[in-house]
Amino acid sequence: MSKKNNSIDGFSLRRRDESRVRNLGADPVPERFLKNASAQAAPTAHKSESPKPAHEGLKRSDIDESLKKFEEKPFKKKKRITKKGVKRFFKIVAVIIVLIGLFLLVKAFIAGSKIFGGNLFDAFSSSQPLKQDANGRSNILIFGTSEDDPHEHDGAALTDSIMIVSLDQTKKVAAITSVPRDLWVKYDDDCQFGYQGKINVVYECADPNKKDGEYSEKGAAALRKKVGEVYGLDMQYSVFVGYKAVQQAVDAVGGVDITIESDDPRGVLDRNFDWECNFKCYLVKYPNGPAHLDGKHALALSRARNDAGGYGLSRGNFDREVNQQKILVALRNKASSAGTLANPVAASGLIDSMGDNIRTNFVSGEIKTLINLARDIDEKKIDRFSLIDETPPLLTTGMVSGQSVVRPVAGVSDYSEIQAYIQKRLTQDEATKENARIAVLNGSGRTGAAKEMKDKLIAKGFNVVNVGDAAVSKEYGKVAIYKISKTKQPATNTKIKKTLKAPVKTGPLPYGMTSDADFVVIVGE
Repeated sequence: MSKKNNSIDGFSLRRRDESRVRNLGADPVPERFLKNASAQAAPTAHKSESPKPAHEGLKRSDIDESLKKFEEKPFKKKKRITKKGVKRFFKIVAVIIVLIGLFLLVKAFIAGSKIFGGNLFDAFSSSQPLKQDANGRSNILIFGTSEDDPHEHDGAALTDSIMIVSLDQTKKVAAITSVPRDLWVKYDDDCQFGYQGKINVVYECADPNKKDGEYSEKGAAALRKKVGEVYGLDMQYSVFVGYKAVQQAVDAVGGVDITIESDDPRGVLDRNFDWECNFKCYLVKYPNGPAHLDGKHALALSRARNDAGGYGLSRGNFDREVNQQKILVALRNKASSAGTLANPVAASGLIDSMGDNIRTNFVSGEIKTLINLARDIDEKKIDRFSLIDETPPLLTTGMVSGQSVVRPVAGVSDYSEIQAYIQKRLTQDEATKENARIAVLNGSGRTGAAKEMKDKLIAKGFNVVNVGDAAVSKEYGKVAIYKISKTKQPATNTKIKKTLKAPVKTGPLPYGMTSDADFVVIVGE
């Protein structure tokens, strides 16, 4: 009978070899794992003591000693952040901020020495009040040429952008209106263009020795004087703006936001500037509504007037003037914002754009006042208007000496209505700004009653557009006031009621009378 094979799952169990166990002590063992190398060969002293296995000589000290051989670098403890370290960090940051401030201060000083008269350090001491006219207004003429445009041809020295900014330091209000570049005027100085012509020639005419691209204070003074004569204003200041100033300033503040408002449902398009990209792009193409402009596009829009076809700029220069005003206000808002002033890159860019492209007759001590006004005047208190858009318009287009020009409605050289309107607009109340059209009718039967009422209302700043007769009736009382149009004119409504001490009625006029005015005043018995 064969022996039984003890196995589990195919693995055979082998008998323990006792001889190998007995001879284990004779097998060689590396010395480093033994407590004592001589202990391995030493015989057992007493037979009663069983031999100790070789591995019993391995101790913790032996392992530690062996591990030291593998240690290359000791572990470093992490340093704790101390108060001294925090203070050092903030000192470094403070030094950096101071250096940036000094850098901007030096740039501002260099730019200011080019722009302003007087000692620039006056700007950092106390503010100096701006000059004022008899009505407490500070009037600034902003004008620009394209002499620094490398692509501009003949006519680069013409002041094709002219704008009036009037400030009230006490009331913190401002008004902006544009001066049409084609406005017909008489020249004070003889020049190559003759004795009369468009106002955009005055700057160049006044200083025939001016070099191309060079600023002329003599020319600026002549333009201030001529604009003042037309508009009936004391123009104390002027600011010359170079071609690149708008582009650089808008880029420095990160772009500006305006609203496109055209008479075309498609918006605006002018391809006059697309040669820069071989007509593969649109520098002026926007739908009606909000638009964000970088420097290049803001500059293009400020010059666009449908010169090369397109749509949405049907009024040519007049639409261009409106867009220029929008860009100016948007730039003022962005430049005076806390985010821009706290940004060193933006501040540096603004300083560069001003220093390279702006010249003015402001003195350094007036800078602080001007900056404070720009910051404090709310956009809602900036009155923007155009004399050609008023009702009735004060300016119109026509032909003079074979040229297409802009002239006063009252006559080619009659600026009386313009001056009267400007005085009312800048010095009177909100009712004057609404410019409501008022008709005065004589229902008393007394000769001259309507004219007397007209003179009274005009003296109070109202816009009386016509005088006529009405059916004589006692039902008017001393005076009757009717609001005819649907245009909301609350300031006028309040003021005329207070001035004439009579209620304002709504609805149709009595006795079948009609009028296209906003208000009708009937003088009764």
